[in-house]
Amino acid sequence: MAAPDTVVNLDEKFAAFDELWTPKIVAQVNDLHVKIVKVQGDFVWHTHDDTDEFFMVRSGSLTIQMRGRPDAVLDAGDVFVVPKGIEHRPMATEHTEIILLEPAGLVNTGDTAPSDRTAPNDQWL
Repeated sequence: MAAPDTVVNLDEKFAAFDELWTPKIVAQVNDLHVKIVKVQGDFVWHTHDDTDEFFMVRSGSLTIQMRGRPDAVLDAGDVFVVPKGIEHRPMATEHTEIILLEPAGLVNTGDTAPSDRTAPNDQWL
């Protein structure tokens, strides 16, 4: 775990892996994990009933589709929070790097059945 006095270099962390849609934990703030993830293509429709989901785009572009709401289109430097209980699907037409802030132990595919997109929720980098 990255202690408060440990510097985390995001360039180094993003360079350390190539897998898509597999978040890696780089720090912890109280009960929240700071995760980084590389994405491209479509994710699965899913819901997190008990927590909001924070997205920050570091590079590239991300669209978050939401049932019953307009799409959120994020470019590098943009932040968006999907409210708890909203079914959503992130998608990226290009290679995109994202920073997530999520409760420790959160499953990335939410309420959907486990699939090839379900990532371990405890992978520290």
